[in-house]
Amino acid sequence: MLCYVTLDYEAELSLENSKISVESSKGNWITLSVERFRTEELYACESKMVKLTMIARVTDGLPLAEGLDDGRDIQDADFYKQQAKSLFKNLSMGQIEASRMSVETGPYIFHYNIEGRVCYLTMCDRSYPKKLAFQYLEDLKNEFERVNGSQIETAARPYAFIKFDTFIQKTKKLYQDTRTQRNITKLNDELYEVHQIMTRNVQEVLGVGEKLDQVSQMSSRLTSESRIYADKARDLNRQVSVMESLR
Repeated sequence: MLCYVTLDYEAELSLENSKISVESSKGNWITLSVERFRTEELYACESKMVKLTMIARVTDGLPLAEGLDDGRDIQDADFYKQQAKSLFKNLSMGQIEASRMSVETGPYIFHYNIEGRVCYLTMCDRSYPKKLAFQYLEDLKNEFERVNGSQIETAARPYAFIKFDTFIQKTKKLYQDTRTQRNITKLNDELYEVHQIMTRNVQEVLGVGEKLDQVSQMSSRLTSESRIYADKARDLNRQVSVMESLR
């Protein structure tokens, strides 16, 4: 006998061993094996969710964790990861002051949230709800602080908390379908407001850092050249003094 049972996404995620028990019309409980499948509509919905997730220390831009399977379904994933790292660098240098911001880049948008000297960043399709994206980051922040809070300041190597990927993947799945009752409730939560979070273009945000870097490099070069000139002037003065003493 073939039986179809419709599950919402959260119920499906909670299944163990791909089995579910249902009550028949006669009051008997039957254990069924479950085969998962996705409709085209759901695939379309999934394509509009989280693409990248990265966590970094704000004080020095050190990457702490990221979603290991992120970027596999998008072109130029390395390019966008490099943009994210540039954002971390600018934040560490104090070139971006906002603790929460959305940054548009191509067909996607970065959202980041800074809490406790840690930056939680995700990149989504532009059509993915901003409120859900920031609540996703909030969930990551709460768990990351709970598990790794005491070790954040002392972490000395990149991706010291790479095992946090397990929680990232689990949480991403909960936010995958915007139509679940859980996510609809979050979208309707009037206490969680995101309208005041600034949205800017990536060239505008990173361009500020690039210009400041250029000024810094020029200043360093001028300082170096001035020192070289001063050293040469001192050497010349010594040579003149020696020649005069020999006369």
